[in-house]
Amino acid sequence: MASESVSTVYGPMHGDFCMSPLIDLCVPNGGVQTGPFGSQLHASDYVNNGTPIITVEHLGENRIIHSNLPRVTDEDKERLARYTLYEGDIVFSRVGSVDRRAIVGSDEDGWLFSGRCLRIRPDRTKIDPSFLSWFFGLPSFQEYIRQIAVGATMPSLNTDLLSAVPIYYPPLIKEQQAIAHILGVLDDKIELNRRMNKTLEEMARAIFKSWFVDFDPVHAKAAGQTPPGLTPEIAALFPDSFEDSELGEIPKGWSISNIGNHFRLTMGQSPPGDTYNESGEGLPFYQGKTDFGFRFPACRVYCTAPTRLADCGDTLVSVRAPVGDVNMAKDKCAVGRGVASICHKKGYKSLTYYTMRQLKNYFDQFEAEGTVFGSINRADFERLPFIESPIDILRNFDQIISPIDNRIEKNEYQILTLAALRDALLPKLISGLLRIPDAERIVERCT
Repeated sequence: MASESVSTVYGPMHGDFCMSPLIDLCVPNGGVQTGPFGSQLHASDYVNNGTPIITVEHLGENRIIHSNLPRVTDEDKERLARYTLYEGDIVFSRVGSVDRRAIVGSDEDGWLFSGRCLRIRPDRTKIDPSFLSWFFGLPSFQEYIRQIAVGATMPSLNTDLLSAVPIYYPPLIKEQQAIAHILGVLDDKIELNRRMNKTLEEMARAIFKSWFVDFDPVHAKAAGQTPPGLTPEIAALFPDSFEDSELGEIPKGWSISNIGNHFRLTMGQSPPGDTYNESGEGLPFYQGKTDFGFRFPACRVYCTAPTRLADCGDTLVSVRAPVGDVNMAKDKCAVGRGVASICHKKGYKSLTYYTMRQLKNYFDQFEAEGTVFGSINRADFERLPFIESPIDILRNFDQIISPIDNRIEKNEYQILTLAALRDALLPKLISGLLRIPDAERIVERCT
């Protein structure tokens, strides 16, 4: 490829690239199509079992999110057959966040899409669907889409607007596929780590629930059985009978206490308004649920004069709108009014995190508190119940779970690194300004 570049609405593009309006790169008759109108599909048509329908909420980071999917019957699927999705289709948000898109994979082949979405069906003889979807991920393309969207109160796209957007692409399909493959390798590794972390956390939560909620080891010993999955030394720490308490039956010798007796709690506070910045000066500052991720929060703002602090490994709990979402501090940080920091007084970090996750039902009671939105104050937080078990059981739980949490942390750091690399390579590769062999070497070093 030659080295010359041309100026486009998306910034510089390689001079040898082709340019076509999107509609010319799609199959004829429905290559760019709006979902069913409201009169064709109502919420009352949804069923518990059937064919899933993708809505805007299911458009993740170039992937379809599979949670909380509405479904329709086989009869409705046949009636709405023209809105069927096939592998390689790309689904766009039609209203609101019009820059959101996701490519349809083999798992979603045969699903439907809603009226709040637009479907793009690329002509595979002209353009590789994965390359096209990555092109839609260009920050400059997303900005362009936001600018051309219409609507005074809610930005929206239509088939005419989307059909006319210019697309730049290498003339050879193999070259498009090579670019998409490089970005896909990084994205697949990110997704693999996310799935692994979800599985690891589910394992840890299951152990916590077994020991401290369902009391499985105690039930086993009460039935004259050996608690499964426990060493004899740990099994010996659990009693073999129950006793009554105000929360129902609990293991004999355990007692009902509260969070304040066993955990150190720091309620967040807003520092002076002139101490915030986005340049990285000071400590990371977290203000609420909007900062939270899967396990660790994402830092958007820093603070040079923090008033309330959390240490590395402390559990962070949202205490305002909503109450009870949980994350963990990956570094020393500052916490604002929407966040509390908490840790067990013996320093058991994993125990603290999973205890807070298990308290979700109690936190939900505070969603109606406050004049505008849910909140929980320090006194109410510290009064939340905690079933006190022997310290040796708590210590052993933390020792067992800590390696799992350490693996989750390692995976999360790798996710951040790979995502940063993917986002840095994306505009250079899609524009043709970075050679494919150079990009392959960079990815190989990092994966």
